[in-house]
Amino acid sequence: MRLVEEDPSLAVRTDRETGRTVLSGMGEPHLEVAVERIRREQGPAVGVGRPRVGYRETVGRGVSGFVYRHVEQDGGAGQFAHVVLDVEPLGAAGSAESGSGFAFRSAVTGGRVPQEYVRAVEAGCRDALAEGPSGGHPVTGLRVTLTDGATRVKDSSEAAFRTAGRLGLRDALRACATVLLEPVAEVTAAVPEDAVGGVLGDLAARRGRVTGSDTRTGGAAGTATVTATVPPAERFGCATRLRSRTRGRGTFTARPAGYAPAPEPAPPPCGSRYAGTAVPPGHPPREGPPPASHRCPP
Repeated sequence: MRLVEEDPSLAVRTDRETGRTVLSGMGEPHLEVAVERIRREQGPAVGVGRPRVGYRETVGRGVSGFVYRHVEQDGGAGQFAHVVLDVEPLGAAGSAESGSGFAFRSAVTGGRVPQEYVRAVEAGCRDALAEGPSGGHPVTGLRVTLTDGATRVKDSSEAAFRTAGRLGLRDALRACATVLLEPVAEVTAAVPEDAVGGVLGDLAARRGRVTGSDTRTGGAAGTATVTATVPPAERFGCATRLRSRTRGRGTFTARPAGYAPAPEPAPPPCGSRYAGTAVPPGHPPREGPPPASHRCPP
């Protein structure tokens, strides 16, 4: 797509499950401009869905000595790889480290796992980070240590150890109680002083946390500068709402400010089709019966 070639901050991929084209950008205004250009070039029939948030998963608690053995035997030479993994968070949930990064190291001694197989395990672990166990979101903010392993002369290979790394970390993450993270943006709004109350109320309704409000150094007389952190899941439509609150006299900027644990959503009211199927904000409900602990009384 020419648009992506001209703007590297845009990314396009095809969703494997739905076959739909997914356009990613730096925020709602950025995507609105890109979509408008696509419609000008491709025609107004281009359908666009509501923006969705890029959630992440991270490790809630670590696990030590997780053993995974990959064995396949079909006639002749088979596949064999034995790995022992320690998995731990890079930082506390909500810290800068929890929202980014992956570290891998080997603590294997005595040459029990050759270096080429160690590199294959690391590659397999990186493969496993694409989809987390809680919601299929990318996993980040963790350290994996290969502490031990075993090989067989005829059956071990780089491919076998890459598979062991991928499947071993996948299973280890299931035992780690992963935490759902949502991106957070730092929002700065310069608004007329008489509109500050409405803007603060709107930010609070969007789970915003006000970090500053200054009417003395906000620029022109009668202007206040409000700073807050707001989850992008709640920021869709925020610019339009701000224009309404300030009668077009306010300005609004936002920049990424890392990740924070997403709140646990409250179960829907009894009688709802999805009662008990609590999901992250902005995500479609899961199909199927609700968990027993959240089922409504008869």
